[in-house]
Parts: sequence; structure tokens; C-alpha cells
Amino acid sequence: MRRGATNKPCVLVVEDDAALGEALTDILEINGYAVSLADSAEAALERLRRGVPGLLLSDVQMPGQDGHALLRTVKQAYPLLPVVLMTAYGQIEKAVQAMREGAADYLPKPFEPERLLATVARHYVQPQSAQDATIVAEDPASRVVLELAQRVAASEATVLLTGESGVGKEVYAHFIHRCSARSAGPFVAVNCAAIPDNLLEATLFGHEKGAFTGATSAQPGKFEQAAGGVILLDELAELPLSLQAKLLRALQEREVDRVGGRTPVSLDVRVLAATNRNLAELVAQGRFREDLYYRLNVFPLEIPPLRMRKADIPPLTQRFVEQYGHSLGRPGMRLSPNALAALTGYEWPGNIRELSNVLQRAMILAPGPVIEVEHLMLPGPVAGVRAVTAAGSTIKDLERDTILGTLNRCGGSRRKTAEALGMSERTLRYKLQRYRENGDMDGDGLL
Repeated sequence: MRRGATNKPCVLVVEDDAALGEALTDILEINGYAVSLADSAEAALERLRRGVPGLLLSDVQMPGQDGHALLRTVKQAYPLLPVVLMTAYGQIEKAVQAMREGAADYLPKPFEPERLLATVARHYVQPQSAQDATIVAEDPASRVVLELAQRVAASEATVLLTGESGVGKEVYAHFIHRCSARSAGPFVAVNCAAIPDNLLEATLFGHEKGAFTGATSAQPGKFEQAAGGVILLDELAELPLSLQAKLLRALQEREVDRVGGRTPVSLDVRVLAATNRNLAELVAQGRFREDLYYRLNVFPLEIPPLRMRKADIPPLTQRFVEQYGHSLGRPGMRLSPNALAALTGYEWPGNIRELSNVLQRAMILAPGPVIEVEHLMLPGPVAGVRAVTAAGSTIKDLERDTILGTLNRCGGSRRKTAEALGMSERTLRYKLQRYRENGDMDGDGLL
């Protein structure tokens, strides 16, 4: 483990390519994970004997024991450890087979850092020590929600967390777990929209050996992995109707039937659910079971969007600036009064997640220690903020100059430019096409 970050969530990376292993380690460490790096399956198994991490991320093609063999060995010895395989596009069929054998997910190479981080965050089994940050609740609307969360945490009631995408539903789920009597138990989050329908039942409820082609060993599902703790069913509205009935039975009977199993497995788990959809409307449309809705809606907790709790924006901003100051190597940065006014006046359709992305990008773009309005690159006009800088340039001019300047510094590489600016390659291609049509750049994409 590098840098002695024993209080951070740990990921065991298994990669025989030294350069790629170093790159994966850097990405994960920058984003708050401690990493233990092994260059072979045999070395990984030796590391596991010293302590089990929160997730194992392994390459498939390796000398000696390959990733699939490592998966089978690990699932026999450490059935609750999530395993994510990194595989080439030509091996997708094998990757699907690996998921049937117990892999939590697979990453087809090449992949962007954002996808790596999203996959790790989705499957990591979070230890208690990694979720000790307090929730920002300066706004009266937030304080009401936080008080309700504290009250329901002391019970065993099922909680339905609702709110727009990016408002922090999973953060509140972690808070409820941390404040409950189950805090010493595992916290297992399942994104119901991220798992293929044909694997969802086995992922949730587990399967027995021989239940389907390739099921070479029995595997516990996410409900069993959460035994003694909490399971969060995120993106709940995306569950197919056929699985909704099985989920309802699991909640009513406190037991699950593994795929191919003959004997039910008893459950000791608290259920939290989260969605950005209106379940009552889906019930009326016949797209969500009414009985399951009432079973889950024991204690509804609606988290208001960021635009409805603007007093939270300054402390959230300070937290993100401090956080990214360490990871980006730019400590001590601050926002100008105009920049803070711009953040407060913006409507934040992407909520806290969007605020985080905007600030990370601004800290990359700002040449000095002060973040100005133009570095935020907020789309459209912002209430109370002029759209013209002191030099008379428009925000769009500054955005264009920043993008093209970064493209030049990155040698014309769109991928590196998009990473540096914190935007998707698709958005970058669109903007470059506009600049090309306006005569702001040549055909090679350079100034």
C-alpha cells in the first residue's frame, strides 16, 4: 500500500503492465483511494492473506494464472469481495461469463478515468472509516432533511430516498447507515440500472452451482453480502416488473431464493432505496408495482435540489476547493466574490455533482490562486453576474481561447484535452466543430 493511507478505502489492483498499473494507481489515489498493487495473480493472493480490501481490480491477460482463474480462486476463498475485471473488447463474451461466475463488473479496454472511478465507486464495499465526512446542511431546508435522517437512522425502517440526480441520495444513505445500530456491518450499494437484466436476479439474490451455463460455483448475491448491515438499491425505478415481484417477496419474507436454489436463504439486512423518478406516477402508469411501492415507502425522505438550498453552496464550495486543492496540487485557492455570486445565482440542474465538476475544472483553468467567473465556464447567463470580463471579452471568447490553448498544449490530442478540461470528448468535438465552422481554427484542430 502506497503513501501509508491506511484510513482510506483500499483497492487491490492486479496488473502485470508496470506503466498501466502505475497509471491506475495514480488515478485511484488522486480520487481518495489507497491502492495495493500486485503484478500477478499469485502476488494478489499473497496480499489477500494479509488483509481483504474493499475491491479487487484485475487484468485478465496475465502470465501464469490469468484474471478468470484468479476470479474463481478469490470467490471461493473470499465470496463477499467484489471483483472487477479489465478486459479487451474482443473478450466481452468471456467477461459476461465471468460475471456469471461472480465478477461484480468488467471494464472493456481502453476506458476513460471517469468510467474506472464510477465502476470502483459502484462496487466498492465501503468500510465504516471511509464514510466519516459530515453532511453539509447550512440551509434550513437541508437541516430539516438531516434531522429526519437522524431520527429514522435509529430505527430499522425501510427508507425511500428521492430527489433529482446529483442531490446526494447515496451520501444520505451512508449517513443513515453510519448513525444506525448496523454501522459496524457492511454497506452494499447496487445500481439497478447498471446491471444487465439477464444478470440482475443473480446479482441481487445469488445463484447456485450449475444454475446456468458457466455457473461453476455457488455465489451469494448482494443481499447476502449485506448481511448484518445495509443494502442500498439505487436507481430502483429501473427494475423490470418481473424482478419487482421477487424483490417484494424478499422484503416480505426476509429471505431470498438463489437462482437454481431449492432452499431459501434467510436475510438480516436493512433496505434503503433511492430513485430520481416519481414512483407514484410510475405506479399509475402500470410500470411499477403498487404493493412494492408501499413496502418501500415506509419512510420517504426527499432531498431538495441544490437550487432550493442555496445556503449550502458556499460551504460545499469551500469543501470541494480544499479537497481538489490537495489532489490537484493547488492548495490555498479561493473564489472571488463575483465567482461565488455566480455559483449562488446558477440554477444547478446537475446539483452537487455538477458543482463538484465545475469547481474541479475551474481550479485547473485558473492561472493564479483566485478563481474568477470566467474560469467557472457556467453555461448561459447567470443571475446577478455580468457576462463580460474586465478586458471586454465575453465568456464564450474565454472558453474558446481556453479550449484551443489547451488543445495546443496537449499536441492536438482531443482525449488529453477533454481530460484536462473535465469535459466529455463528445462535448469537445461539438465545440471544436463550431470553432472550425466559424474560422477560429484550422482543419487540424490547432490554432
